[in-house]
Amino acid sequence: MLNGSHVVLGVTGGIAAYKACALTSKLVQKGAIVKVIMTESAQEFVSPLTFQALSRNPVYTDTFDEKDSEKIAHIDLADWADLFIIAPATANMIGKIANGIADDMLSTTITATRADVYIAPAMNVHMYAHPAVVNNMKRLESWGYKFIEPGDGYLACGYVGKGRLEEPETIVAVLEENKKMSKVLANKKVLISAGPTQEKIDPVRFFTNHSSGKMGFALAEVAAQFGAEVTLVSGPVELDTPANVNRVDIVSASEMHEQMNRYFSTSDIVIKAAAVADYRPKTTYDRKMKKIDGDLMLEFERTTDILKELGSKKTDQFLVGFAAETDNLMEQGQKKLVSKNLDAIIVNDIQAKGAGFKSNTNDVTYMHRSGVTTHFGLAQKKEIAKQILEQIINDLKADEK
Repeated sequence: MLNGSHVVLGVTGGIAAYKACALTSKLVQKGAIVKVIMTESAQEFVSPLTFQALSRNPVYTDTFDEKDSEKIAHIDLADWADLFIIAPATANMIGKIANGIADDMLSTTITATRADVYIAPAMNVHMYAHPAVVNNMKRLESWGYKFIEPGDGYLACGYVGKGRLEEPETIVAVLEENKKMSKVLANKKVLISAGPTQEKIDPVRFFTNHSSGKMGFALAEVAAQFGAEVTLVSGPVELDTPANVNRVDIVSASEMHEQMNRYFSTSDIVIKAAAVADYRPKTTYDRKMKKIDGDLMLEFERTTDILKELGSKKTDQFLVGFAAETDNLMEQGQKKLVSKNLDAIIVNDIQAKGAGFKSNTNDVTYMHRSGVTTHFGLAQKKEIAKQILEQIINDLKADEK
């Protein structure tokens, strides 16, 4: 998967820089063309000559050392790269990138590149857990940077814990797997709905539910990583838009209905993960309702069943619904699968520990129209999203046979 790839390896100033030598060698053995950028601090640990010998390419150490007068080195290198890796990545370099600081060859090049960027941190266990470092990594991740988490073990500083640079073999395996997966949904358009809707009562009150949107956003993030063109129609949530995802914000069920219909006909895969209100107030008020003595009764009317409507008019789309249930899970899921003409439905018990609204984890069962069911046990929602999309891909391949 890496044969012929243009890889820029950034090496920063940590004791783990010696592992970058092995990483360079393994990348070259895989057929990658590797060019190395070293920070000034990195050169205190390893000589540039070592990387030059291993990569068989010049090593870049100075922004102002222009090796070709016809090119600006850091821009040329940024454009050349297919993959950009920083290993080891210090807290200092992570902080620079997250805050737009470009004051050396590595930080200027990475700021200019459009390539996929992988960051493999290596630092003291307490540094890795520092709020500033954690926030910087979260910011970079929200921008589409990918992290190869450090391992647990004995650190050079004498501590034992998380912070050790992942082994070169593992880094190469991650790069190969991600490159492979980045093509599985290439040329596919994926439409996903997420989050709750809000149905207005008056200027200060609305009818809604507990959906956080985390499952739908995880699906959108993974679908984009798999190479799909992703449109995410989202209700009001406090989540950052995943990298390379077209986000459409809505508030009400009627707006969700409008936008899902807008993109449906041109989509290949449609996943309705949103918790859309089944009812809305029949009468809304432009002025704040004043409290009254005694009870208050509001009359509600049905909203459009978006999923059922999409199922009634689907042509070649692979349509997937969600069934958040509390009782008779499989029976309710099967009923919705058939009545709404779905290709698959994801069923989960919202009362189960770790699988309810707002949770970062989920525990679901994937039911295909053929009757085959697959249970995905308790895991992070991003991992569940990956398993769901892989199952959809397998089902699409089976349909083509």
